[in-house]
Amino acid sequence: MKIRSIELFQVPPRWMFLKITTESGIAGWGEPILEGHANAVEACVHELSSHFIGRSAGDIEDLWQLLYRGSFYRGGGVMTSAISGIEQALWDIKGKFYGMPAYEFLGGPVRDKVMVYRGSSDGDDAVEDMLRAKEQGYKAVKVNACRECDWIDSYQKIDKCSQRIAAMREAVGYEMEISMDVHGRMHKPFARVLLNEMEQYRLQFIEEPVLADHPEAFEELRHHTSTPIATGERCYTRWGFKSLITGGGVDILQPDLSHAGGLLECKKIAAMAEAYDIAMAPHCPLGPIALAACLQLDFCTHNAFLQEQSIGLHYHKDNTGMGYLNDQTPFNMHDGYVLRTNKPGLGIDINEDAVRAAAKLPHQTLNPTWRNPDGSLSEW
Repeated sequence: MKIRSIELFQVPPRWMFLKITTESGIAGWGEPILEGHANAVEACVHELSSHFIGRSAGDIEDLWQLLYRGSFYRGGGVMTSAISGIEQALWDIKGKFYGMPAYEFLGGPVRDKVMVYRGSSDGDDAVEDMLRAKEQGYKAVKVNACRECDWIDSYQKIDKCSQRIAAMREAVGYEMEISMDVHGRMHKPFARVLLNEMEQYRLQFIEEPVLADHPEAFEELRHHTSTPIATGERCYTRWGFKSLITGGGVDILQPDLSHAGGLLECKKIAAMAEAYDIAMAPHCPLGPIALAACLQLDFCTHNAFLQEQSIGLHYHKDNTGMGYLNDQTPFNMHDGYVLRTNKPGLGIDINEDAVRAAAKLPHQTLNPTWRNPDGSLSEW
């Protein structure tokens, strides 16, 4: 399993795929991407490659430690996203070499299937979009709370959000789970108001009421709602999650397996969370390789209960990513769940010709810039 070469492919709509090939010809695929910073992550993967080309692809823990600790200056979104994609590809290789799914190496399966959800429109068509998701078989959707917010904002935004959720509840009752993503756009004083208002709708969870940069705020916000609070998509490695886990204000962690360090690192994060009775719902608004990695973690992790995926998501409607696969069945949904696959590695078969063709298409994804009415920058 000695590593021979790497290739990187930036593909629409905003993803990057990594192919690692061994001297015996086994290819493993990973998804090292940080939205809006693909070029930086690509350069980082190439820079790190000198540490692992020529090494055994099976030495996953040692290579992870080398890539992370050997950098001296460690952590951050670009570095850990590069490491995450490399680590995913190594698990894909190891699984293919031994003919087993990656989850078998991480303790074996604990469930037969996992519930999946997708985002819903945050505009005036939120109800219609949710009903479409229901027709597609989903049992859970997530809606954005609001757009840009000032430090202390207008109650009209709270009212508009409340009206949207009320309409969604009226349309489906409690046949579907509804969660809300604040996306860290609010600050603590206004987040308290939103949490109080949303209590009546019995949401599955509220995500990022404030940025995870403020772990101390979550404990205070916990006193303003009984709704489960989720966060973690912008945290990296177990050290980045430590204060959230021990702080007492978070109920659901959402590490992104393409940002937080890969499968094994997120398995370690899940073990830390389980010790504090915290659930896991991995973040994944990305491509099929990232989703495949998440599912491998879900199937072997006791406190993982829900999986995000981006099929049909508003900014991926023109490219679901399924065209990059030779076989889409590993992601088929059955009554709101994806079934466990026994296929080796990450459990997917990449259509390499489609990936290479897509990589030739010009595309560039830049994160939006939002500003408040006074011209000051707002979180998006």
